[in-house]
Amino acid sequence: MPTSKAFLILVLAVLTPMAATSQDAATNLTLHNLCAYPVGPLITPNIGFPAIPDPNDAASRLDGGGEGLVTLSFPSGTWSGRVVARTGCSSSDDYDSPSPSSSSPAAVTRCDTGVPPAPVTVAQVSVHGSGGLAEYSVSLVDGFNLPVMVTPHGFEQGRQCPSLGCAVDLDVDCPRDARAPAGGCRAQGQGHFFKERCPDTRTTPTDVEATPQRCIQPGELKIVFCPDSSY
Repeated sequence: MPTSKAFLILVLAVLTPMAATSQDAATNLTLHNLCAYPVGPLITPNIGFPAIPDPNDAASRLDGGGEGLVTLSFPSGTWSGRVVARTGCSSSDDYDSPSPSSSSPAAVTRCDTGVPPAPVTVAQVSVHGSGGLAEYSVSLVDGFNLPVMVTPHGFEQGRQCPSLGCAVDLDVDCPRDARAPAGGCRAQGQGHFFKERCPDTRTTPTDVEATPQRCIQPGELKIVFCPDSSY
């Protein structure tokens, strides 16, 4: 009996750190701007979660045409929050035309889209959940200001880790009465319009995507603004 008990303790001692390592394994957040114009991403943790470290403000402005690309590391442990891409941003130091001598963009003071009550496409992400579960979605509950896709990378084969979001520019066919003055499509009364064109988004607080997901421990969640057909 003592031998069996000692063996059980040994097994638990080995498996417990492995489980913790699996759950808290590092996951990267990559932001890539394929829009023809700059975007100003805003990463906001949900209440009770820490900010994602970005000491050089590398994610505060992403140039257009695919040049804007940055990878950050999620904090260890469970984390959830949201990412939006603001457009038409400016600051007291002219955010859209930063000084060549400046090491980072000045603080944003105004944006045409991506800041409520203006329409905003929201990417929602959660990582390091139970068993290493990662969850992600693109919400149009607050309207649409640009196409966004979330694409996981570095996960085990056989896992349900689909690319989700909306690659369609909904501004093109946005009903006239839903168009915002500075661009974007308001959400009020447009749930069916959004869902019909982008079924893998969430258009109400209780909505789910048409494509199921159960993504375990991806190495990277990549959020792409204005994705091309490859997404």
